[in-house]
Amino acid sequence: MSKSDNRCVFCRIANLQDPYTRILFQDEEFVAFRDIRPAADHHYLIVTKQHIKNPKQLKAEDLEMFERLIATGEKVLENAGGKYEEARFGFHWPPFTSVNHLHLHVISPVLSMNFLSRLIFRENSYWFVTANWMSNRLKTMKNESADRTKDQSNL
Repeated sequence: MSKSDNRCVFCRIANLQDPYTRILFQDEEFVAFRDIRPAADHHYLIVTKQHIKNPKQLKAEDLEMFERLIATGEKVLENAGGKYEEARFGFHWPPFTSVNHLHLHVISPVLSMNFLSRLIFRENSYWFVTANWMSNRLKTMKNESADRTKDQSNL
């Protein structure tokens, strides 16, 4: 994982080098903005400032950063007047990524999505995984890593 990639559109946005993107939120780790092809009234992208290629690249040690990413998405949605109970949080899964930079989709209300959007952002399909699915994956990795460490210390 590299710090930044000048060829990456999301790195340029995260570094405030794109004059056409209106930033809704930023801190030292993340930047949030509207999706250019919104699937619902509220459709935001939360991107990492660090260039991480996609969610498949995340490891057990990234769990805390991942949790902050989700919390940022929740905050952006709340600040925009969206409702968490009506939202879908998730990631396109490689090779079905349009931009090779980790970005969380925050979409609300799900019921307002048209047929094509429901297909593109279909929960836990081959091409789109929910934040809950990803969280469980990272927690499982972390537990397996802890188990291996424990087993090695018992040798």
